Amino acid sequence: MSANRIAVNTTTLCIYSLQTGFRCFSTFFLYPTIVIVENIRSLFISFKVFPLPVLNWSKMFHCSVWLLYITPVGSFSDKNVYDWSSEEEEPDGRARPVQVLLVKDDHTFELDEAALSRILLAEEVRDREVVAISVAGAFRKGKSFLMDFMLRYMYNHASEDWLGDPEEPLTGFSWRGGSERETTGIQIWSEVFLVDKPDGRKVAVLLMDTQGTFDSQSTLRDSATVFALSTMISSMQVYNISQNVQEDDLQHLQLFTEYGRLAMEETFLKPFQSMIFLVRDWSFPYEFPYGQEGGMKFLEKRLKISENQHEELQNVRKHIHSCFTNISCFLMPHPGLKVATNPHFDGRIKEIDSQFINNLQVLVPWLLSPRNLDVKEINGSNITCRGLVEYFKAYIKIYQGEELPHPKSMLQATAEANNLAAVAAAKDMYNKKMEEVCGGDRPFLAPSELQARHSVIREEALQVFRGVKKMGGEEFSRRYLQQLEAEIDEVFVQYIKHNDSKNIFHAARTPATLFVVIFVMYVAAGITGFVGVDIIASVCNMILGLALITLCTWAYIRYSGEYRELGAVIDQVAGALWDQALYKLYNVAANHRHLYHHAFPGPQVEEVAEEHSRKRD
Repeated sequence: MSANRIAVNTTTLCIYSLQTGFRCFSTFFLYPTIVIVENIRSLFISFKVFPLPVLNWSKMFHCSVWLLYITPVGSFSDKNVYDWSSEEEEPDGRARPVQVLLVKDDHTFELDEAALSRILLAEEVRDREVVAISVAGAFRKGKSFLMDFMLRYMYNHASEDWLGDPEEPLTGFSWRGGSERETTGIQIWSEVFLVDKPDGRKVAVLLMDTQGTFDSQSTLRDSATVFALSTMISSMQVYNISQNVQEDDLQHLQLFTEYGRLAMEETFLKPFQSMIFLVRDWSFPYEFPYGQEGGMKFLEKRLKISENQHEELQNVRKHIHSCFTNISCFLMPHPGLKVATNPHFDGRIKEIDSQFINNLQVLVPWLLSPRNLDVKEINGSNITCRGLVEYFKAYIKIYQGEELPHPKSMLQATAEANNLAAVAAAKDMYNKKMEEVCGGDRPFLAPSELQARHSVIREEALQVFRGVKKMGGEEFSRRYLQQLEAEIDEVFVQYIKHNDSKNIFHAARTPATLFVVIFVMYVAAGITGFVGVDIIASVCNMILGLALITLCTWAYIRYSGEYRELGAVIDQVAGALWDQALYKLYNVAANHRHLYHHAFPGPQVEEVAEEHSRKRD
């Protein structure tokens, strides 16, 4: 962006113009001319008109032209212009931000494993314990601007004047003024810094810049995923907030950290390490002074839990305390009107308010001094750069899948709760009225009457749902109406079974079926034994004994309440036998009886028919 790039000097511009012009000249004139000349030479040689010398000069010139042609345009430009894919080496060997997490147009996420591995698996850092520092927060609040000052400190921390020349533009992570977002996904600085801790350990320091939350092109899930991933990966998360720590800032932090905790393995330890609330443009230094001391007093007041607080407010604060091992705060002043209103501001220190610079010289060393660098830990174990790559891969796979619930906006969550409450009220009304119709102490009701009463009460329940004022609109509520209808129909099936259990004939179907089997087998055994078919008689006697034992077992289960699963199996077998055999035999017998009466009407039937005939006459 114009505010973040070094102006191209005259020499660079001349080289760029010459390079571009030579490309056009070689492409459209010089190269075709050389090809034509060589073709003519080949033609003369083939016809042996006269020999021509080999044009080695043309091939040499051809190679030199193409070497110039493939030289990257803009390779002489400043380091703030970045065009580096994961499959290329750094064009000029200089460090730059590298996109490792990409948010696609369809709101899915992709990890650039090649770029991540090239940075973190470099030989000098891959086995070093890693310190990952990330800045996250709402978009257009100066996160990348702050990251570039952190970069300047990492390169110049040996000097007391690490801010450098007041005339030098600020470079590093891409940033600019304005209202539109700049950073997308997650970027990391391509150079991992090696720092000696006071205890003698040499650790690798990784700087991460993240996409701002709640921009106009991102869903809530996009914002939650990027924030959660950066919090899970980093050992120090800087939560960049504008002007004040409001309740919605805490609620969003609760949502994002919980979304991250869902993706991690359960542990008794706090899942995340350091959280620094960085309040930018602090306007109340007379209440709490700028810096860490004022910030800690301010944050203590904001996160205080008191008995007279609402339960919702208490839960937010308890959740934040349960997620981080260390929580701190720093209050920063406004950088000045020149920074806020000048569209051509490029980060020169001389244009920034002196009060901001003074506090910046305290903030950045406080964050990045060797004694304050926290090594990344997961489940109590220190993580190396090599291990961080594997955790990054594992976490992004979780967020690429559908295992985690999608976070919802406050309106959507409220509308869902509102509609679910209406469903619960309507279903409760249905249950109460159906209990009055066929509840536990009510007598058996004819199935047709039960169906009719159900239809009336069901419609009343649907009217209760429709009558409740609901958020989200009619289209949103339609699926909850369908859910209510399905749940009522499921409950009605249970009421049918409960009502049938009160029917003495329905309850006696199992013993009646077993008695019929016993009687039939007794008669069949007697007849077959009488005629001398002893084998069939023995089989009938065996079935008779089995049915008698089953009947006794069923009676014991009904009396004692034990072995209910076995009783259910006996009921199912008896029901199947009744439906498939006995009930069909009964219907066949009834039909035959009906046909017999029609074919051979008795005297009484004939007299009744004659009486009806006389009445009609």
